[in-house]
Amino acid sequence: MHHKPAITRVKIHDIIQERWSPRSFDPHRPVSDDCLLALLEAARWAPSCFNDQPWRYVVCVKATDETGWQNALSTLAEKNMRWAKNAPVLMLAVAMENFTHNGKPNRWAMYDTGAASASMCYQATAMGMIVHQMGGFDVDKAVEVFKLPEDCRPMAMMALGYQADVDALDDEFKEAELAARPRMALNERFFVGQWGRGIE
Repeated sequence: MHHKPAITRVKIHDIIQERWSPRSFDPHRPVSDDCLLALLEAARWAPSCFNDQPWRYVVCVKATDETGWQNALSTLAEKNMRWAKNAPVLMLAVAMENFTHNGKPNRWAMYDTGAASASMCYQATAMGMIVHQMGGFDVDKAVEVFKLPEDCRPMAMMALGYQADVDALDDEFKEAELAARPRMALNERFFVGQWGRGIE
């Protein structure tokens, strides 16, 4: 399997350093129920405003729900579909737009749902699995095929499973799979005391 650890200025936790978003999934290695539940538990225990837990996930496992999995695959952009078709689990991350306790708009719902998804990604890395999150999907189709309520916002499709060899990918994707993982310098994204004063 191909590894692309983050190149960092200081030492960070191995799980964070090793997490990345491969596209090469092993279609012959299913995700067990216990492993899937561990990923969902990791998301469940993410922090959220008022502990509202605004995230919802539509989980589609190919081995046990072919129809749901095909529905999920059908929402993807064509380019994503070409590699995500090998993922044994596809999942839709959804943010509920209103607080449960008072029905008022929750402007932190998307932020909190992102935190839950990040927790899931780190848990997957710790378990030797991979997750690739995608913005390239048809939101309206997702609302339709999954019968989503009005007060929610589909955020991302996620492919889960185990990594396969890079050679399993189309040539178009191999270059991206093997490329370095670029990041902007710390002082371009992190500021001290005021906007634009980059951290040293």
